[in-house]
Amino acid sequence: GRAKDVIIRGGHNIDPAVIEETLLKHPDVLLAAAVGKPDAHAGELPVAYVQLIADARTDADTLNRFVLDNIPERAAAPKDIIILPRMPLTDVGKAAKPQLRRDAAQRLFAAVLADAAGPQARVAVEVVPDDTSGTKANIAVTPEGAAAKADVEQRIRATMAAYPTAYVIQWT
Repeated sequence: GRAKDVIIRGGHNIDPAVIEETLLKHPDVLLAAAVGKPDAHAGELPVAYVQLIADARTDADTLNRFVLDNIPERAAAPKDIIILPRMPLTDVGKAAKPQLRRDAAQRLFAAVLADAAGPQARVAVEVVPDDTSGTKANIAVTPEGAAAKADVEQRIRATMAAYPTAYVIQWT
């Protein structure tokens, strides 16, 4: 649990509390949680999820500037700030970080795999808990026209090789 909360960016250990405490200083932020998203080069990059107070007018760009101006560790500055309508919480009222880590991975994989598959296929990704590997990406691929299935699959496998995440490719 807590050991996984540490974000390891290129060998630099980042305590998510540094990011969360900085974001909570912003007057429009009600809840904040920081997690690591997979990165092909650095291992993980920090991502922040926030829930704003009611009627807040702040956006992710404004929060990003606020964090850059106020965070004590430059490496801890989140690469993405995602504003949620409602923060997922555990039964004890804390941010559900495993769910947020899966969401961060899912957003990343959906973007990089759409690029990898190209216009020849549509890709949908769902990152789910897995008893064997901890987390698994279910990748659903729908070929467009006469797409070369083997070519698309090879590009997806080459892209996913950069990440230590178990995955399954399903053709629809």
